[in-house]
Amino acid sequence: MKLIILDRDGVINFESDHFIKSPAEWKPIPGSLEAIAQLTQAGYRVVVATNQSGIDRGLFDMDTLNTIHDKMHQAVKAVGGRIDAIFYCPHSAESNCACRKPKPGMFERIAACFNTDLGEVPVVGDSLRDLQAAEAVGARPVLVLSGRGKYTLEKGENPEGTLVFDDLAAVAGHLLQS
Repeated sequence: MKLIILDRDGVINFESDHFIKSPAEWKPIPGSLEAIAQLTQAGYRVVVATNQSGIDRGLFDMDTLNTIHDKMHQAVKAVGGRIDAIFYCPHSAESNCACRKPKPGMFERIAACFNTDLGEVPVVGDSLRDLQAAEAVGARPVLVLSGRGKYTLEKGENPEGTLVFDDLAAVAGHLLQS
């Protein structure tokens, strides 16, 4: 099985310093939906793994998160793609839970649900915590410069072997040429 794991904010949709709190605030990065469609059509299972501490902070509720994710599903479907599953952590960093990236709990759940080893599975993110979670489970960290990716790259703390691309469309192009 070909599997790819994507962070949401900064990879699929534009990042916000104030959280994405409503479907109206969710806006796809140009080319990201088409990239997911290309991956889907090439046989990849596309999974989203996202920290959503806005729930724990009381900025939005589960119904709102589900509505945001439904909008994302529909937008991807409209261009011929599919997101096979969305995993999220609703906790704030202060909760010290096992599922919040950079901890590997969310990725361990993905591996269990898809009955697969995540070794060498590309994990695409724009923050150090995405890359650290990928490294913790033996997946392949991939940094995109969209979202907070440029800042992450400048800090220079990325795991060894991290691949770097401008955006999700460039990642898809690379994977589909390989």
